Amino acid sequence: MTGDLHTSPPAEQTGWRALRARLAERPRLFLVYRIAVAVAGLVVLAVGILAIPYPGPGWAIVFAGLGILATEFAWARRVLGWLREKYRQGMAWYRARGPMLRAVTAMATVVVVVATVWVLGTFGIVGSWIGVEWKWLRSPLTW
Repeated sequence: MTGDLHTSPPAEQTGWRALRARLAERPRLFLVYRIAVAVAGLVVLAVGILAIPYPGPGWAIVFAGLGILATEFAWARRVLGWLREKYRQGMAWYRARGPMLRAVTAMATVVVVVATVWVLGTFGIVGSWIGVEWKWLRSPLTW
């Protein structure tokens, strides 16, 4: 397999490795398997990238998506290693900054989250539940 970093398999394989080895013996089925892994990994990666600016596990989802891809693709293993190092460096830089940068970053996060919730129409929906029908609560997409 071109581009794979797999070493020679041990004499006796069990579990996931055994299943993967059996799939590798059937080229078409193995191709379907790799395509399924690629699609699953890319979907998880895309969700993670979209979730990065929001509170929650955005970066963890990105790493999970790359981890899924890295099970089959050498390029994803390289990207995952590179990204882990850049993330560590970025977080070290962020922690070294003072409270002013942290406050500005927190406010920027709040603004992004509130704007997204507003654009998605959540304020209008919740407002309608409690009898508040102010136009500015509705999503600008529905005006």
